[in-house]
Amino acid sequence: MRGAPNLNTRISKPGNHWILYVLIAFFGGLLTFAGARAQQRATDDATFRKLIDGYCAAWSTGDPNNAAKYYAKEDGLVFYDLAPFSYNSWKQYDAGVRKELLDQMQSGSLTAGKELKVTRRGNIAWTTVPMHFSAKMKDGKTIDTPVRYTGIWEKKGKTWVLVHEHLSAPLGG
Repeated sequence: MRGAPNLNTRISKPGNHWILYVLIAFFGGLLTFAGARAQQRATDDATFRKLIDGYCAAWSTGDPNNAAKYYAKEDGLVFYDLAPFSYNSWKQYDAGVRKELLDQMQSGSLTAGKELKVTRRGNIAWTTVPMHFSAKMKDGKTIDTPVRYTGIWEKKGKTWVLVHEHLSAPLGG
């Protein structure tokens, strides 16, 4: 056919290949980014599952010294607990939880549910997970309650530590 453009000639010109290279690079970058993000999310989930399970095991010993490694130690950090209302540093938390709960407790257990949710932005992450707390008190009474947990973590060096947490139990729980 006369006058029709020759597609083979048009495509084979070296000046037109740059579009193809740019598109390949763009989509390759997208795939790399998506893969890296998915890998980071899986790594974060595993990291915080280990941290939360260790946190629960530490508190289940009944000794705040075992849980201390999970907390930042700066004054002014707020930690909301089940009782009393709040503490404004790890030092206050340690002393308060001993007096208000652990000194009256014979044994206890804190366990995290499977529904851990992790959201991370750089060196800050927040976790939410349902937990369950049970205890046998020295006076013979028992505690058995679901607990809602939110933790705000900061990465300091290679270590994640809590800079804020909030525990609450449903009314009547």
